[in-house]
Amino acid sequence: METTRHFTASVYIVADGATALHDHHLLDGWLPPGGHVDRGELPHEAGLREVREETGLDPTLLDDTDAAVEPNGRTLPQPRHQALYDVNVHDGAVGHQHIDHIYYATVASQAIDPGPGEAPAGDWAWFTPAELRAATVAADVQRLGTAAIEAAAEPR
Repeated sequence: METTRHFTASVYIVADGATALHDHHLLDGWLPPGGHVDRGELPHEAGLREVREETGLDPTLLDDTDAAVEPNGRTLPQPRHQALYDVNVHDGAVGHQHIDHIYYATVASQAIDPGPGEAPAGDWAWFTPAELRAATVAADVQRLGTAAIEAAAEPR
């Protein structure tokens, strides 16, 4: 079986010391906003678009990327992490993977108002670090959510 790979972007958004996750019924777990990078889109643009569509919130990317390549090139915000996730596995063979660009961002409020066709607001919850540790949340989501909250609390 040939493995296909798609680029994706996820953004751990933070407000008031908590990060927002939605109960992703298809993947059976709590996940941050995110999705596929569309044609003509850069990974950070995809992540920010997905936050707006899925939550109705306007994110501010936490970005400390050094602008080393300018003026000849354009510096892109570096993801905090990149990860390869197996999405479609049958009989031990991986059919589909996501190459995920993981960013952190802040938002001004916790008032989630999803766009049309998105998971309803009731599928979202805000988690503090203590709540992440106590919840049934994947270990990577717990670590990344906590790291995003810590990064948002750092002086800028």
